[in-house]
Amino acid sequence: MIGLLIVSHSGQAAAGIREIAMEMGGDEETIAAVGGDPDGGIGTSIDEIQAALSDLLEATDGVVVLVDLGSAVMNAETAIEMVEADTDAEIEIADAPIVEGALNAAASATSPKATVESVRESAEEARDISKL
Repeated sequence: MIGLLIVSHSGQAAAGIREIAMEMGGDEETIAAVGGDPDGGIGTSIDEIQAALSDLLEATDGVVVLVDLGSAVMNAETAIEMVEADTDAEIEIADAPIVEGALNAAASATSPKATVESVRESAEEARDISKL
């Protein structure tokens, strides 16, 4: 099973996106969300991302990370490097819109044949979804 980690600058946004994604598939063990800085403000935390990745890898075979803005990417990349030192599991960041990508990824991750690559690709397919 492939896990999803949603990283947003807002903890409330991350939790909301997680809630919506869980309607498409997955559960509390396979979809996690982190957001906000350690003081409860807007931002992201490398330590919180790292902890969430480690928790997800206890229940999954790999993780796809969805991020909202620039520094979330940088902090997720740093956290991934730290976690990868202790695991052989695959972890990738999807270059996708966070809400639509999370929905696609959650649906894709429910397939018994899902891989980190296939789930990341499903998330990235959301870039082409027109809203009008």
